[in-house]
Amino acid sequence: METTVLIALGSNRRHGRHGAPEQVVVAALAALAAAGLPVLRRSRIRPTPPLGPGGRRFANAAAMVVTEKAPLAVLAILKQIERDFGRRRARRWGDRVLDLDILGAGELVVRMPGLQIPHPALAFRRFVLDPLAEISPDWRHPVSHLTARQLQARCNRPKARRHGDS
Repeated sequence: METTVLIALGSNRRHGRHGAPEQVVVAALAALAAAGLPVLRRSRIRPTPPLGPGGRRFANAAAMVVTEKAPLAVLAILKQIERDFGRRRARRWGDRVLDLDILGAGELVVRMPGLQIPHPALAFRRFVLDPLAEISPDWRHPVSHLTARQLQARCNRPKARRHGDS
């Protein structure tokens, strides 16, 4: 059975062959297709500030693929592509050549070590929600039942109003 899988892409380090982070994201989209995950839709690539201790700006995007592969097989493909691009696991939120994450997979909910679908932090990250809402505004989060567009609107609200301390 085919499933629509939503993938976040990010880079904030140059790659020896692909160049600047924006070109790394473009090359990663091609690598997804070459690995059997053809991209049906992709967002534009956005420059975003780093989250945490990373010092460089990121290039972020989102892609939609349709596959019959199981979520763990998709995750294995993403991790292999990261390694192929020179990704080495280091400190959390540090600089990286390529970061690929499964944001959602249809109505699937997975909670296991190493894989959580939908991505647990997706609703709080504009650098994820803005590209996601661009390619799939009506995708519905299977736990909160909010659409990507609704999650984006909530994330963009000022914090005082969002948390009720106005």
